[in-house]
Amino acid sequence: MTAEINKGPLLGQRHLQVFLLFTSIVVNYIAKFNASVAVVAMTDAETTNPNFPEYDWTDWQKQYILSSFFWGYFITQFPGGYLCRRFGAKRTMLISTLGSSVLGLLPPLCVSWGGWGVYCGLRVIQGFFQGFMFPCVHAHLAAWCPVSERNRLGALANTGIECGTLLSIFVSGIIASGSLGWPGLFYVSGGLGVVWCVAWIFLAANQPNESKFISTAELNYINAERPVTKELEAGEVEGKVPVPWRGILTSLPVWALVVARSAHSWGFSTLQAEIPTYMKGVLNMDMKKNALYSALPYLAMWCMSYVYLIISDVLLNRKILSLTGIRKTFNTLALWTPAVGLIAVGFLGEDQKTLAVVLMTANVGINAGSTIGSALNTIDLSPNYAGILMGIVNSAANVVPILTPLLVGVIVQDPNSRTQWQIVFIISAAVFFLGNLFYLVFGRMQSQPWDHPDYCFPKETAACCPLRRKMKRQSFGRNGKVWSHKK
Repeated sequence: MTAEINKGPLLGQRHLQVFLLFTSIVVNYIAKFNASVAVVAMTDAETTNPNFPEYDWTDWQKQYILSSFFWGYFITQFPGGYLCRRFGAKRTMLISTLGSSVLGLLPPLCVSWGGWGVYCGLRVIQGFFQGFMFPCVHAHLAAWCPVSERNRLGALANTGIECGTLLSIFVSGIIASGSLGWPGLFYVSGGLGVVWCVAWIFLAANQPNESKFISTAELNYINAERPVTKELEAGEVEGKVPVPWRGILTSLPVWALVVARSAHSWGFSTLQAEIPTYMKGVLNMDMKKNALYSALPYLAMWCMSYVYLIISDVLLNRKILSLTGIRKTFNTLALWTPAVGLIAVGFLGEDQKTLAVVLMTANVGINAGSTIGSALNTIDLSPNYAGILMGIVNSAANVVPILTPLLVGVIVQDPNSRTQWQIVFIISAAVFFLGNLFYLVFGRMQSQPWDHPDYCFPKETAACCPLRRKMKRQSFGRNGKVWSHKK
């Protein structure tokens, strides 16, 4: 009979850290997406609360405001992983969310004298700060999640994406129409972010052994399931082990993940941004003016994320599928099913609006499986460098939402042309299909050789590596063992 493992309290510190990550994504996504409601309210006060200033901005100026966030967001994805490794997830995440929240409070104070340009500039800098977030999320998950719970806890934290997007649609509309008007959008979202930062300062810890509140049983349980990551918890050595850039950049599983996440970003940006435009132009149905229709896809996505989570837990615990089987099966469902759905939407007529809404909602909902399918794969490949991997992957994936509208603009010269839209959908379906196929063939769910701390210091290079010589001297003088870490 197998002895029962003492995992500590039913709801321990690892669950609290995951909840903090979940809420951080929620508050940041509310601040990220409230601009779509804010721009409408600021340029057409009659749609919300007419007691607040209204601005005469052109369509191009409004588009610049909406896209400006991603200009800054793209820049900091890659350095976010390095900063997280250098200064720790706790400090980097705090700077990220606090910077975004403070900037989110400023538009009501600045737009009156700076116009749309200053709002655009604030959004760029806000995106710059938020770019650090996901590398920190994945690095923190790698530090706190036992291997056996990594899939479940990682997926729970990432459901903040769907929750934050959904809340930004409902809450923003309610606030803008209430007594606070459109300035309330910024005060509420910024205030939530500041409150989260206070909780993060007192409750978060970079590593389990740094937490003031963790029980001995939970600490032992987490450390026992993190044998590789433990080797970086080495006092003077931590932070000095160089990043194995050559190993990372020549790793086929890493490139398979980059391709899969970029393909997902391409298809999802089409589902998110272009389908509503298609339905307005071809099916004569303006979904953006209907809050229910706008929120339905994200409600489906949030609900489906928990369905995927429960199913994956059952399959793993009963050993029906391995982690590799779970990742690749779910990613295939999440990308290939919407690929077929995208093509199907392009053949619907104006008298099939209900079916079009159902298909779009189902496509977005089913796409939620990509979180378990590929988004968490950074932690599988490298618990020690998960933040850096996420920075690389997200940098590539966030170029795509900038490119897809440009391609649509080139292909769709007439928004009412079904044939032109069908070309867009076929291209997106092909990207979905080929990106996942590459991931099926070359994707891996095991820790890679370059993840080990000794990877950068092979024995044959000991004589010519100053860092290794220094570490050997420090270790030898302290406990008589060569190349042992400080405990």
